[in-house]
Amino acid sequence: MAQGKRFLRLGPIGVFLAFAAAVAGWTLSSVQAETITVTHWGGQFYGVPYAVAMEKGFFKKNGVDVTGILTAAGGGTAVRNTLAGGIPFGEVSLAAAVQAINAGQKLIIIGAGAWSVADQMWLVKKDSSLKGIKDLVDKKIAYTSPGSVSNMLILMALKASGMTPQQVKLVPAGDLGAIISAVGSGAIDAGFSDELIYAQHKDLVKPLFMVHDVLDPHMTQTVMITTAEYAKAHSDVVKGLIKARREGLAYAIGHPDEAADITAKAYNNPNAELFRNHVRELIKLNYWSNGRLDYPSMNHMVEGLRITGQLKGDVDWPKYVDTAYLPDDLRPTQ
Repeated sequence: MAQGKRFLRLGPIGVFLAFAAAVAGWTLSSVQAETITVTHWGGQFYGVPYAVAMEKGFFKKNGVDVTGILTAAGGGTAVRNTLAGGIPFGEVSLAAAVQAINAGQKLIIIGAGAWSVADQMWLVKKDSSLKGIKDLVDKKIAYTSPGSVSNMLILMALKASGMTPQQVKLVPAGDLGAIISAVGSGAIDAGFSDELIYAQHKDLVKPLFMVHDVLDPHMTQTVMITTAEYAKAHSDVVKGLIKARREGLAYAIGHPDEAADITAKAYNNPNAELFRNHVRELIKLNYWSNGRLDYPSMNHMVEGLRITGQLKGDVDWPKYVDTAYLPDDLRPTQ
């Protein structure tokens, strides 16, 4: 596994541009020991099914020898190619996938990844007097970066609460570590986080509101993608990757503590107990799709693209999606 190598963190657009750059130079060759990409591998929990599938041999069982998971991360406009020499397959944000396809990239969405935002929240300082989202009028509210999921969610949460962006001061503050520091220091009044980050800083911060307090949390965050060309030429590989991820998820649901330990090891994180608690909680929240696409939850995320001004109109999903590589029982009906 590609451990030890540090990758800069990109927003959803940067991740996808890196993916597209890698795909552009990819040549069809026999698949041997290879890498794939998963957004925020090493930090967020989109990667749990992949970590388990790799550790338990599900990739090899399904004819694909995946030996490492890569991601791109880092600031601003920095772009790092995370797929050079690997299989052109990744799990990336739905927003990035839609925007890349709209920009002319010859990519297809082939399955769903995470389809809930129920574990996400906005935090305030431990001694804050703020009690809920409506107390944020004239306050500084941090999200990660413009166009990000957190940017979409805060705008959607404000709208659902009868508020406007003009009533608050929205601040792009970088990664979750930077946001926690800014909240703790009082530089901002409320900041975006998730359950895992919160659990590690309970002495410093507390939840102001959970996303599921104000929004339907069934919202597709990530999707699996590849190129139409590669999928056509290597359908067995694509199907094997989807099936292995599905088996990894099923194993994680049946063995949550083991799955958490596997993921903590893969992420080089010593907080195994925190991982156990978080994986158990995500399973309760039905956080991961087994690959099945759900168009209502995808449209819910697309609403965020419209609110942030990144998209006009609706998405005609048949132009973006190819379900031919999903197992028969996972193919959706529109």
